[in-house]
Amino acid sequence: MTAFLSRHRRALAIPAGMAVATALAFLPNVQAAAAEAPSVAADGDSFSYVVNVKAGKAPSAEIKRAIAKADGTIVTSYDRIGVIVVHSANPDFAKSVRKVRGVQSAGATRTAPLPSAATTDEGTPRELTAKEVAAAEAAAGQDPLEGLQWDLPAIKADKAHEKSLGSSKVTVAVLDTGVDDTHPDLAANFDRKASVNCVSGKPDTTDGAWRPTGTDSPHGTHVAGEIAAAKNGVGMTGVAPGVKVSGIKVGNPDGFFYTEAVVCGFVWAAEHGVDVTNNSYYTDPWYFNCKDDPDQKALVEAVTRATKYAERKGAVNVAAAGNENYDLASDEITDPVSPNDSTPSDRVIDPSECYDIPTQLPGVVTVAATGAKGIKSSFSNYGRGVIDIAAPGGDSTAYQPPAAPATSGLILGTLPGGSWGYMAGTSMASPHVAGVAALIKSTHPHASPALVKALLYAEADATACTTPYDINNDGKVDAVCEGPKNRNGFYGWGTADALDAVTK
Repeated sequence: MTAFLSRHRRALAIPAGMAVATALAFLPNVQAAAAEAPSVAADGDSFSYVVNVKAGKAPSAEIKRAIAKADGTIVTSYDRIGVIVVHSANPDFAKSVRKVRGVQSAGATRTAPLPSAATTDEGTPRELTAKEVAAAEAAAGQDPLEGLQWDLPAIKADKAHEKSLGSSKVTVAVLDTGVDDTHPDLAANFDRKASVNCVSGKPDTTDGAWRPTGTDSPHGTHVAGEIAAAKNGVGMTGVAPGVKVSGIKVGNPDGFFYTEAVVCGFVWAAEHGVDVTNNSYYTDPWYFNCKDDPDQKALVEAVTRATKYAERKGAVNVAAAGNENYDLASDEITDPVSPNDSTPSDRVIDPSECYDIPTQLPGVVTVAATGAKGIKSSFSNYGRGVIDIAAPGGDSTAYQPPAAPATSGLILGTLPGGSWGYMAGTSMASPHVAGVAALIKSTHPHASPALVKALLYAEADATACTTPYDINNDGKVDAVCEGPKNRNGFYGWGTADALDAVTK
């Protein structure tokens, strides 16, 4: 079996014996990309840090003096959650400021100097050709490419659209690599006021700064289309084609999602009326952040504060579970890819003490992926008590072929420049759930995040464990599912249901 690799979420190789891309667009007759460690250009010796202090007020004069004394420069301070972003060339900066009264934790957000400049990229995704677009079959009332979207009927979104397309008063923020708001399937539904570039850790509100550039991955635009591509007679249809979508750019051109950018993104969403956030990434450079490491502990704390703040302000946070076929409820996992911005090495971690952030943080909806046959995607992470819900993320057509007229077992989405293409991964499952959450919020406009999540789980279609799970039919079990049909390790509460979201 061929493993298609990507440096994006989930940016890592699939374990031996499993298959398909993580979040990379599928190309016919393309060779599998070689897995490479990022090549770091050391343009300087400054690093980025987060310093966590008491929330609710500006850093004290004592803390500011200590940061300056340790050769740190404050980039910005998120006072409401008590997170300060600092740059420093002092290798002992974090160690020094941790001793200061009022500092609760501090840590480097990366292991490579600023800027982290990888030389590899994801390659060029395949776009649908004009011939493929013309040949696509659509039923009456459907957008032209909707016949290629087996994922919509899989969650009853096609039936839901007969009742409601969702409310334009609801906004889903895509924290990702940027969103091309000029795409004909996205332009009408784009929320500019809730969009920003957070890559530096400080909001860049320049008009269009949220868009992907020529070196950025198309990932964010693809995700945005899955959520809210308009039902407008053009292209494809999103899960919630009547809601608004915003772009909060948190992934840099090299594919890294650093803590300061992620914190900025959640805070921006919190303060700009966002109802749902979609997070199809993990926070670099650590796949799992272990709280017994003082640097990683600080990263977990900073992102936790940001996600909780967004939820307090009304946002439901939805995140991809990951694509390594890991059992996140197991006693130990070998992480071979961290830190991914310098020199990774194998390390054995306890997933109950080391967290994939933001997906494993309290309150965040953790989404597993299913394929066209409705069972766990070959690559999807799983784990009883960790996975909350499942949704289509695609799989190899050899494992889970779709019914006609769909031609691919992957997920169709919008691509920068006004085209469409296929991708697969829990990165694609998460936006399906974000779209369903947006439909729930549209149906229940005064519902709190807690109620939206409760309805999301209660309305999910209970999905029993797939046992035995031998996805490639080689006679060997590829993953073990535990739990009853309404709360198990593969599907959580079940498969997301868009029809119930608009009728119950």
